[in-house]
Amino acid sequence: MNRNLLMLSLYAVAMALLEAVVVVYLRQLHYADNPLEIFPLKFLDSYDTAVELSREAATVAMILAVALLAERTSRTRMFAAFVFVFGLWDIFYYVCLKVLMDWPQSWWEWDVLFLIPTVWLGPWISPVLIALMFTTWGAATLSTHRAIALTPGALLVFVFGASLSLAAFLQPALEVLRKGGMAALSRYTPGEFWWWLFLCGLSIMSAGLWAPFRAEANGRQTAPTGDGGLKEHVRKAAG
Repeated sequence: MNRNLLMLSLYAVAMALLEAVVVVYLRQLHYADNPLEIFPLKFLDSYDTAVELSREAATVAMILAVALLAERTSRTRMFAAFVFVFGLWDIFYYVCLKVLMDWPQSWWEWDVLFLIPTVWLGPWISPVLIALMFTTWGAATLSTHRAIALTPGALLVFVFGASLSLAAFLQPALEVLRKGGMAALSRYTPGEFWWWLFLCGLSIMSAGLWAPFRAEANGRQTAPTGDGGLKEHVRKAAG
């Protein structure tokens, strides 16, 4: 388990550095005057949907492939490996950007988070909060010998929370697109972020992921132990 976590961590950090280097070059290309300021979104003038779709799909495929190679014992552990790598990659992506170009320069600075199916926008710290949750839960799930399994109910709670957070990320760009189209979005500088919706979604996502741990812990607490437990098992067997 420790070796798996170490190899997954190494891959995530290396992948984060690679993507950060690419972003440094892209910022120097599109924002030569000031690579630290990406708004308004000038790069949208040369945005190629097919190219960006293939790049982001390839990123997810690379993380998924490594997760499936590392874990095959259960669906929950495979999912844990995936979100662990995804979360650690996202965290170190921003760490690498800070080292390479001293960005971000504030906790609340906005970033372009994703581009499919449309532009995701938000303060960079918001996806990092999700990444911290993914990394913590993934490491806990992969490190335990206990039988942790995401139930359909817990998974439904997680998906509902993720949908709320996604809505917070999509809302700024969708609002601008609705009013003025892509031309307006290319001139857009973000203002207010729906923290209330994002934090609500984050809390629900966390509740869904950690529910199996709480259920397993409650099961162990209520299980008979010691001589009393042995007698109870014998009594039930005899009955």
